[in-house]
Amino acid sequence: TILKKPVIADDSGLCVDYLNGLPGIYSNRFFGENLSDIEKVKKLLDLLKGVPFEKRKAKFVCYAVLYFPEGKYFFSEGVCHGYISEKILGEKGFGYDPVFYIPQLKKTFAQLTPMEKSKISHRGIAFRKLKEIIESVFNLKSTF
Repeated sequence: TILKKPVIADDSGLCVDYLNGLPGIYSNRFFGENLSDIEKVKKLLDLLKGVPFEKRKAKFVCYAVLYFPEGKYFFSEGVCHGYISEKILGEKGFGYDPVFYIPQLKKTFAQLTPMEKSKISHRGIAFRKLKEIIESVFNLKSTF
């Protein structure tokens, strides 16, 4: 309502089963406000030290929203399931990408190209769903 224009926004989080869904919506600040991504990753690995791979299930979750100033909104959810690896793998991406392992691909998010990641990531899924909702509601045909 402040902008008086439609707004698209998203929020994401990493949910680790062994940690009862944490860090969740607090993913960015769970280990502290002024830590680098790699410091956060190392702290996560420390919390899971000694936990067997099969108990390291995790998922990235994203909600994307299109909000109109008059209060109408549309939202979608994207989820990507994986595991927390036992070590840092890859140099691409950001956040917890170097330890978010996708068994089917045998890679972490940080080992994927941006194109590969966008096809399976929680954000990619959420925004593709939101696009479909927008096209349906507004009877649009997309060229993407």
